Amino acid sequence: MTCRCLLTLGAGWLLGGDIAAAEDKEAVAFFESRIRPALAEHCYGCHSIKEGKSKGGLRVDDREALLRGGDSGPAVVPGKPGESLLYTAMRRDDPDLEMPPRKPKLADRVIADFETWIAGGAIDPREPTDSVASAAGDLESRKQHWSYRAPEPSALPTVKANDWPISEMDHFVLAKLESQGLAPSPDADAVTLLRRLSFDLTGLPPSPEMAAGFTLDRLEGVVDEMLASDGFGVRWGRHWLDVARFAESNGKEANVTYPHAWRYRDYVIDAFNDDLPYDRFLLEQLAGDLLPADSEAQRARQLIATGFLAFGPKGLTEGNQVQFAADVADEQIDAFSRAMLASSLACARCHDHKSEPFAMTDYYALAGIFKSTETRFGTWVDSESSQGSKLVRLPSLPGQLIPNRSITKKELETLHERLAKLNAEEVAARAEAEKARAEGVDLQKSFNEMLGNALRIIWSRGPIVGQLDTVDEAGNALPLCMGVQEAEQKIDSPRYERGEISHPAETVPRGVPTIFGIDHEGVSDAEASGRLQLAQWVTDSRHPLTARVMVNRVWSHLFGAGLVATVDDFGHTGAKPSHPALLDSLAVKFQQNGWSVKALVRELVLSRTYRQASDWRGDCFEKDPDNELLWRMPKQRLDAEAIRDAMLAVSGELDRSPRPGSLVAELDRQSVGMIGFNKALPNDLDGSLHRAVYLPVLRDQLPDVLKLFDFAEPSLVTGSRDATNVPPQALYLMNSDFVRARAEGLARRISTEADTPGAQIKRAYELCFNRLPDDEETRLVNGYFEGVDATSREPRLIAFCQALLASADFRIAD
Repeated sequence: MTCRCLLTLGAGWLLGGDIAAAEDKEAVAFFESRIRPALAEHCYGCHSIKEGKSKGGLRVDDREALLRGGDSGPAVVPGKPGESLLYTAMRRDDPDLEMPPRKPKLADRVIADFETWIAGGAIDPREPTDSVASAAGDLESRKQHWSYRAPEPSALPTVKANDWPISEMDHFVLAKLESQGLAPSPDADAVTLLRRLSFDLTGLPPSPEMAAGFTLDRLEGVVDEMLASDGFGVRWGRHWLDVARFAESNGKEANVTYPHAWRYRDYVIDAFNDDLPYDRFLLEQLAGDLLPADSEAQRARQLIATGFLAFGPKGLTEGNQVQFAADVADEQIDAFSRAMLASSLACARCHDHKSEPFAMTDYYALAGIFKSTETRFGTWVDSESSQGSKLVRLPSLPGQLIPNRSITKKELETLHERLAKLNAEEVAARAEAEKARAEGVDLQKSFNEMLGNALRIIWSRGPIVGQLDTVDEAGNALPLCMGVQEAEQKIDSPRYERGEISHPAETVPRGVPTIFGIDHEGVSDAEASGRLQLAQWVTDSRHPLTARVMVNRVWSHLFGAGLVATVDDFGHTGAKPSHPALLDSLAVKFQQNGWSVKALVRELVLSRTYRQASDWRGDCFEKDPDNELLWRMPKQRLDAEAIRDAMLAVSGELDRSPRPGSLVAELDRQSVGMIGFNKALPNDLDGSLHRAVYLPVLRDQLPDVLKLFDFAEPSLVTGSRDATNVPPQALYLMNSDFVRARAEGLARRISTEADTPGAQIKRAYELCFNRLPDDEETRLVNGYFEGVDATSREPRLIAFCQALLASADFRIAD
């Protein structure tokens, strides 16, 4: 104990604790003035219940959550800044752990404040915001958490304003409001409701003609038309692609392309358009290759679905095959558990889960399933990647798109000759090395030369093998996809101490964790990987998480936030549901309706709750500032795809047909790093007039519009995107070639569709906002064009159109 501590204790005893109390008061004041504001400004956006996010399993919005930390361990160790991950992440000592991510490093003063605070004991007066503080019990007691108990339907609650609800869910919402002395907002006007519906269901604005003829009498019919349109699959398929961490390149150190990933994208869009039952949708993604098929087309669909397990980011530079296999399985466990169950099963890799009922043995039972699965991602070994993999061959179907090219018989012979020559060189080099070693020759003198020759052979062989894998024996291009299949050898994984492959412990039989006491739990069949068993467990109607999680995801996209704010975390570190009885009732009904996503969406958007206006009301705000009780509909900024596609729609340039294949599939290089040198590509990777869902999704190199407007990080399961308002977005809207081209297109359209300057202005407002300009807008626009001659009018008209496209009204749904 230091002298200072002894003096403090002694003084506290003599003076009745006055000095200690004063020091605590000073520490609390320091936290409130220096630490809490910094956490709120820089960290709450990704790690708080209010924002509905706990990335990496970490929350920093209460004392217990901060001390407990996330997937990587405790965020703060009182008295030890050097051992506190929060502090080291702020300092950016580790390039893989930087906070805040993708933003400038925090000011030295702020980092110094955190060092002082942690060194002083990390005094934090904040109380736990949920039941997490009591979550550290034994594994069995943790199963009593609300989300681990099966959902049960509830009787409709009694309400006072009986004339307000028009659906079952409205009763639950109104009852909560009335319990707090609040009332719902009035209904939105018809055009506002139509725009809300159109963006939510199709990602596009309604046409002026559609808005002119819309009344509430036509509401159900319009909703059914939108649900039946191809735009529904484009919109809602993109939501799932966020969750599935879909991407067309690997990312990380070896960012090589995945030229066949687009097939999974199209599968997802088709699945939502066809209203494929959600349980079947998940079943196919985990084990589509193991399911029977009625036709070759269905067989192809199910193989493509397993791409979910194949396009995650991988450590392609890892040379240790055991480590590589462990890391691939870990990423697959994390992806399926977060996406489908909103749970972090992968957190039990190094130790029993800190807050959930998942033991290390549960994790390694799952690891055995995925290690007994062959993941086919379609890269080859070269100077950038140490890992190669085949692709999954699809059945040949009429009209099937095959982007990889056929080769001539001569080209095929040449490739085989080159491959044979390289193989012979390798055999000769090995023999020479063995002979030299046997003769006692010191190989160190020629080591660099021998290594260089070996690498030349390996790196030259990789692209040849990669090309030969895409054609048959006659050189005809094969239909291929990313996906998985059963490995020839089934493996039970050891449990690795601290998750390190160098410290194997006992072998864990592969199987499904025995957690919820439902069918399909337990050890897998000796002849099977266990993947089908896992898929059946996830989609079991008695699984407490699967239906709840999807209902909550759908709700969050329509109402701006989930009934459980942390949409990717239903565990003890996540938020409690704001309307638990409503969530359970919707989950039960979702299953009873055949797991139909369209039926669920239809029910929610036809509710009185969804119909509310978004006007701010001071009395409600005082009692419920975060609108958890749903006293109004929130105003929401459109996401990146909707902003871009709306510009194309109003300019009349949008091509609503699916883009065949993908830009990535048409590239002639494996490395994303080389794409910047391809002069045939637009600088912003957006030269297309198709929907934004068809833009290339390259990890670490996204199209500008996606990158700037908060596109989901494609390496992570993302159920809820950020919605920022930052200067680079304004600069893009002002200076982008894409936006300028859309403004020119809009100017051409209104010039064609309206004869007079006044009519052109009205038409522009109708196209962009589904309304006419008000008196003030009319005055300002007329002043802008006043005195402009015919020669100068066209550039003025283009600038006017660009101003509309860049306006807040254009990118905010009311």
